[in-house]
Formats: sequence, structure tokens, C-alpha cells
Amino acid sequence: MIVKLSFEFALDIIEFTELLEEKRKYVIANQILKSRTSIGANIREAQNAESKIDFIHKFKIAAKEADESEYWLLLCKFARNYPESEPLLNKLQEMKRIISKIIITSKAR
Repeated sequence: MIVKLSFEFALDIIEFTELLEEKRKYVIANQILKSRTSIGANIREAQNAESKIDFIHKFKIAAKEADESEYWLLLCKFARNYPESEPLLNKLQEMKRIISKIIITSKAR
């Protein structure tokens, strides 16, 4: 589920960054695109982890990227003349909860 969710989220981010670029918000668009698509990339890498430690590590990186993504999206939310980011923030919160549960569950095993 998290693999599919993170992939769909990355697609949403691509569309959002295209809106930002149309508004000539290139710096923010670039930051968001890198951090947001990295979440899914790390989750995908975790699927082929060499060990439990490696699996947890990849998910921790995804969690860090999610936190960074949240920062950039909050900037968009509160800055003037930026596209609406609330739906993306809501999806991100859901992903952060799932990532956190996966990390906690994996550590407990």
C-alpha cells in the first residue's frame, strides 16, 4: 500500500511543481520535486533491503524527506500567490503516519 501511495503522491507532486513553474516559483518547485519524489524512491529501495537494519534505514530516510517536504508545502500554504497545497499536505500526513508505523513495527520485530 505505501509503495502505491508514495508513487501516486510523487505524480501529484509533479503536477504541483508544474503549477509552481507556471507561476515562476522555480526555487520552491525544485526543492519540492526533489524531496517529495525521494520519499517514494527510498520506500521502493526498502523493498529490496539487504537486512532489517537496511530496511529501517531506508524508511527513516523516507521519513526525513517527508518532514522536509512538509516544510516546503507549508511555505506554499502560507505564502501569497502560491497554488493550494492543503490536499497534498493531507496526503503527506497520511504517508507520514504509515511510514512511522512501519518503522516502529520493524524495530519491534
